[in-house]
Amino acid sequence: MPANPLDTAFRAALSADASAPPRFPRRAGADLTPEREGSGQQALGWQGSGRQGFGPEELWRLFEAEAGSRALDLVARELQARGLAFYTIASAGHESNALVAMALRPTDPALLHYRSGGFYLARAAQVAGTTPFRDVLQGLMGLADEPIAGGRHKVFGHPALAVIPQTSTIASHLPRAVGLAIALHRARHLKLDSGWPSDAVVVCSFGDASANHSTAAGAINTAVYSSYRGLPTPVLFVCEDNGLGISVPTPAGWIQAAYGSRPGLPYYAADGADPVAAWSTIQAAVEQVRSRRTPAFLHLRTVRFLGHAGSDAEISYRTRREIEADYGRDPLLGTARALLATGEVEPAEVLARYDASRARVEAEAAELTGARQLGSATEVMAPLSPRRPTLVSRRAATMAPLPGVTPRTLAESINATLADLLEGDPRVIVFGEDVGIKGGVYGVTRGLARRFGAARVFDTVLDEQSILGLGLGAALAGLVPLPEIQYLAYLHNAEDQLRGEAATLSFFSKAAFTNPMVVRTAGLAYQKGFGGHFHNDNAVAVLRDIPGLVLACPSRGDDAAAMLRTCVAAAITDGTVSVFLEPIALYHTRDLHRGGDNGWLTVDHGTDAPIGRARIHRPDHDSAAELTMISFGNGVRMSLRVSRTLAAQGITAEVMDLRWLNPLPVADILQAAAATGRVLVVDETRRSAGVGEGVLAALVENGFDGPMARVASSDSFIPLGTAAHHVLLSEDEIEKAAGMLAGRGRR
Repeated sequence: MPANPLDTAFRAALSADASAPPRFPRRAGADLTPEREGSGQQALGWQGSGRQGFGPEELWRLFEAEAGSRALDLVARELQARGLAFYTIASAGHESNALVAMALRPTDPALLHYRSGGFYLARAAQVAGTTPFRDVLQGLMGLADEPIAGGRHKVFGHPALAVIPQTSTIASHLPRAVGLAIALHRARHLKLDSGWPSDAVVVCSFGDASANHSTAAGAINTAVYSSYRGLPTPVLFVCEDNGLGISVPTPAGWIQAAYGSRPGLPYYAADGADPVAAWSTIQAAVEQVRSRRTPAFLHLRTVRFLGHAGSDAEISYRTRREIEADYGRDPLLGTARALLATGEVEPAEVLARYDASRARVEAEAAELTGARQLGSATEVMAPLSPRRPTLVSRRAATMAPLPGVTPRTLAESINATLADLLEGDPRVIVFGEDVGIKGGVYGVTRGLARRFGAARVFDTVLDEQSILGLGLGAALAGLVPLPEIQYLAYLHNAEDQLRGEAATLSFFSKAAFTNPMVVRTAGLAYQKGFGGHFHNDNAVAVLRDIPGLVLACPSRGDDAAAMLRTCVAAAITDGTVSVFLEPIALYHTRDLHRGGDNGWLTVDHGTDAPIGRARIHRPDHDSAAELTMISFGNGVRMSLRVSRTLAAQGITAEVMDLRWLNPLPVADILQAAAATGRVLVVDETRRSAGVGEGVLAALVENGFDGPMARVASSDSFIPLGTAAHHVLLSEDEIEKAAGMLAGRGRR
């Protein structure tokens, strides 16, 4: 394998130092601190003092972490060339993030940037019995025995190191980090064990290009906002600024201009190429967050070596001279020269340690070559969505009230069930925009804040990413979060918090970390007197497409109570992430067939509703049904109304309420279809991307060959007023389709 230019440049610089006249005094046991902060130069002038500086021992610890990370990056490229590795986004040039790990405690939760090899190795050095080289190699080689993701992705993560695995989605982990920082103290206030030390600092790292992402801006704003309100928010934002977003340069000075003078966010700047000067700055940033419990922004100047990733041809957008000029800012070189400055270390010793790291990595890689990779779809998906329905049902039973006698609307049932959950489990918290004293836009959370207090039911900043991030963080702090997104349309602003963060955490940690969370949101259409596409949104396909996510949609109050208990029980038992989709138009509906019949009021019987099990509404009379209408949400009520009209025409129809839109109740669908022989799917969502096509696919794939049809709403946003009737599914359409289907092949 030809020598890597970065490796060659480091060796050449050390050789030059070895042949040059001594530049540094030899003073045994010198404790080095900078004469000036933020020098950012390689020609360093340091003096010994009694302050918290770096002595040779600390410098060697830093160098070992940096050199080990560099060796992993270089060996990864060689393994990839041999077809043995699959992930080569390097930490090279960012190794100074090891200083951040050294300034923190190994019990401080860390949500890390994908260039955090130095941090990971430095933290592992603080915890006995860890095997960081092996961990990282198994990850980039996709090996099934890798300790965090099990070969599913290369991530930095380990429960014993308090490193919470993150994907490489840009800045998506920042809302979770802020949520965890806030939740640490909320759990403590509620006298609950968060699982983290009471004075823990949450650290999250990201790149300079990611700092421009709306997710980062929103998370940082939420941290500052929360701190401004007096809420403890101990989060350290670490922006590792290498000046490039793949090929796009970050303007010089931009990060400091954007974050250097923001009120409520102390700013610390350090140059990773100058470790001794950086050390005191990083220590100060960590100490401020830990002692004051307020956020801080650490701007760590880095450099990027080896391109963005293995497939990135850096030479296509940077000149060779630009690339080679950065070699002088190598953090390994800065640490090596700091060691030489002690007067106790020779260049040959530095190079020997550097080569020893490379040899250890190569030995581990050789031992791992040929090790087992994931062998089946079942194995790949094992941590994705564990289901223990018996245990969930038992847990839900402990949450159930005594069977009720008071008929309630959908909204009233949800309110009462939330109250039961809050009463029964001190870990349950309810939050979102307007859920507090106002009680929600539709009154669904009315009275809960007054009854349970602002620590349990509270309003949040108006930012859906931050609302979900708080839920993700609260889950990591041992709470059971029930965040509310005011409308389904607003959830689309923050879907990546579900797709890229919530749904992947268990998958990329073999369920060592989970997101027990139930997201409530009002959605679907048919709302009268208000509306437009922001308040009548029927776009649910994006939620059904998230692996492992449970999508619940009750249509009646009794099902809402049972399903909400089940979702919370599944969150606690299996770490399940659920979205609880509440049909707005049915919140306060009382009647079914005619005004005043109270046919849509129900009583909570204290039961649960197993995930993936439907409910059948059969005709009032004893004759067998000859048609099954399968629906959910508003479609259930419409189908029941149509079934009475059909009965007058001599057509007997039963109505299946799917209740669970993901996973679909396939077994119940097949059983109902076999019983009647005819299926009409009544889908109030969009024809090209709704729920009905999943039902039809399940029927076809499982061999059902009876008559079947589908009616659905149009592929349109929903307009205001009566214009909505032109694009939404109507009862007339349902009746017509049911009549035609029942008339075909009738015996």
